Amino acid sequence: MKTIGYAAHEANTPLKPYHFERRELRDEDVAIEILYCGVCHSDLHTVNNDWGGTRYPILPGHEIVGRVTEIGDTVSQYKVGDTVAVGCMVDSCLECDQCHKGEEQFCREGMVGTYSGKDRVTGEETKGGYAKHIVVREEFVLSVPESLDKAACAPILCAGITTYSPLRTFNVGPGSRVGVIGLGGLGHMAIKIAAAMGAHVTAISRSADKKDQALEYGAKDLLVSKDEKAMQAYNNQFDVIINTIPVKHDFTPYLPLLDIDGTQVLVGQVGEMAESNSVPLLLGRRRVAGSLIGGIAQTQEILDFCALHNILPKVEMIKMDEINNAFERLKEGDLSHRFVIDMSSLEVA
Repeated sequence: MKTIGYAAHEANTPLKPYHFERRELRDEDVAIEILYCGVCHSDLHTVNNDWGGTRYPILPGHEIVGRVTEIGDTVSQYKVGDTVAVGCMVDSCLECDQCHKGEEQFCREGMVGTYSGKDRVTGEETKGGYAKHIVVREEFVLSVPESLDKAACAPILCAGITTYSPLRTFNVGPGSRVGVIGLGGLGHMAIKIAAAMGAHVTAISRSADKKDQALEYGAKDLLVSKDEKAMQAYNNQFDVIINTIPVKHDFTPYLPLLDIDGTQVLVGQVGEMAESNSVPLLLGRRRVAGSLIGGIAQTQEILDFCALHNILPKVEMIKMDEINNAFERLKEGDLSHRFVIDMSSLEVA
């Protein structure tokens, strides 16, 4: 299948049109015309080789909503014309204990990422959603509820599941006290989801500038992390803190905010962290945990949950040729929404 996308050919260089071929359908595959693709901060990190190991050309994108155009001979869940979604994975071994538990992101043989992964059959590099078409194994295709806005729901496939999974893992529900550090693409979704679960949510930010936005998303208050007296007043006030900060930082100042047996979950920063201090961990039997997206069943669960509770990310629609400007704005930070690319702006030559 000949198609077109936008790819980077070196680190710190603009993405530009890139013609390539998707693999032929196997019996278990679904071919999808991509309608919308969200822009994740990890796309920017990977394109610029911030985490090392990027192989070029790199074509990112793992928040995909599209329409089925063809199915393999054994596909039974989907038909041509269905509106579907694809998140951060397109394959795994499906045989190990983690895959059987519905935790394909922790596949013992390694999940196959939607981009920068290695196809389990051919070994070729996977290419993501900044493109007109994609081919995905049936088990990794998701159904989009009819009530969800197809143009706005793409970020649920990463920002949504990345924050939903730890909230579920640490049993957030009615009466839970949840803090959310950061009000960007991940943070604003964490607030909306935790509030819909019935939790009392407090946004945590460096300034009070985004308080109105935080309250609009469902937070009950905003805690200014630079205000030492305010931070002290919140000691022992949270059961769970979702930390969405995407850069190297010290998570220690947030630990005293947790109650006994509370957990701070890191979902934003990938890589080195600043030196920490064990004292607040020991004094409150507190925990620091990490969380990586969620399995396929749980990703379908968050799509259905968002449809049930009328939750959508705050998005800014862009055209494909505006992606480099969007990346520059991501670098500058301080965005409280998610970019989504309207793929109708990408013409197949």
